[in-house]
Amino acid sequence: MKYVIVLADGMADYPVNSLGGKTPLSACQKPTMDRLAHLGEVGLVRTVPHDLVPGSDVANLGVLGYDARVCYTGRSPLEALSMGVTLSPTDLALRTNLVTLSEDQVFENKVMVDYSAGEISSEESHILIEAVKDALRQDGITFYSGVSYRHLAVIDNGAGLYDLVLTPPHNITGKAIGEHLPRGRFGSTLTTILKCSHEVLKNHPINKKRVLSGQNPANNLWFWGQGTAPSLESFKSKYGVSGAVISAVDLLKGIAIGAQMTAPIVDGATGTLNTNFEGKALKALECLDSHDFVFVHLEAPDECGHQGDLKGKIKAIELIDEKVVAPIVKGLDGKCDYKIMVLPDHPTPIEKGIHTADPVPYFIYDSRVQKSGACYDEDSAMGTGNFFEYPWLLTSHFFEK
Repeated sequence: MKYVIVLADGMADYPVNSLGGKTPLSACQKPTMDRLAHLGEVGLVRTVPHDLVPGSDVANLGVLGYDARVCYTGRSPLEALSMGVTLSPTDLALRTNLVTLSEDQVFENKVMVDYSAGEISSEESHILIEAVKDALRQDGITFYSGVSYRHLAVIDNGAGLYDLVLTPPHNITGKAIGEHLPRGRFGSTLTTILKCSHEVLKNHPINKKRVLSGQNPANNLWFWGQGTAPSLESFKSKYGVSGAVISAVDLLKGIAIGAQMTAPIVDGATGTLNTNFEGKALKALECLDSHDFVFVHLEAPDECGHQGDLKGKIKAIELIDEKVVAPIVKGLDGKCDYKIMVLPDHPTPIEKGIHTADPVPYFIYDSRVQKSGACYDEDSAMGTGNFFEYPWLLTSHFFEK
């Protein structure tokens, strides 16, 4: 028996006026998902407990069966695992974005133009992070390069900074940053680093080239997602199956490593609309030769949701259906018994551009049993009456023999 979860990050949404009141999920063409849903089980699941912030960290942990209220210590420590950075119990990790800020003279008046600096390439961003390291050397803070705009900083002996308040940059797109600068005991130090990073980055040759080519410059650092060293129970001990996680982003790779799962690299996987969708499907099938379970994470719908890109979000869902779900199903049909579940981790509504905690639609298809399911979208899922209050209950249901 093989098990597959395809998680389309941020895929759920609200009705959109320009789509005649449909959501991107209901408006798009997704024949494979709809066929499997009609033959399977469709319903809703609350992926983020009421008392937690709706983030991909909390939600993906939940879908993988972990109660974030018990095991969650922050987003960036999970990303640190993926990057090979070992945190001591006293370290504090910070997600460090390369972002685009406006060029207002007063730093506090600058506007968050782009939380991803135009989805800057890893090659460019590594050079910029090295420039930051050289220019902003400071005892007790170390910078590490990651993927695209996503990087890491570690504060030695910072684990006790529980009053540190940091804001995710994708939550303040189009807003002045003054009210959202770091606050707390270490806030002024981090704010100083942010200000200095602008001086280092704004005139860097890479950013000058990006501006000339019409791209957003990566002209500032931005700290958020702080946390301390995590501890996760192994996935195999929880569910009795060996697993692999296919993802472009350090967060998911870190969860995999923490849960003692395989986290293979897929060439060309970027976490954007231009990711290697086909490569992820092929890698998933390859992993199923030696594993019982594979978790395929696709970031593109979430990125499009944050950017208010309706056409892009619809295209992302259609590509996931065509180039990920369909090939995986084709590769398994007739070769083995299998179950596949498709769902988002949370909504990222086009109209809001941020994550919300609303329940999300799921479907489960079991190759051994044909049921009478429903269409796969938000309204249809609600109409079935199937509902899981916590994601780990859905995960246990999925792995039921």
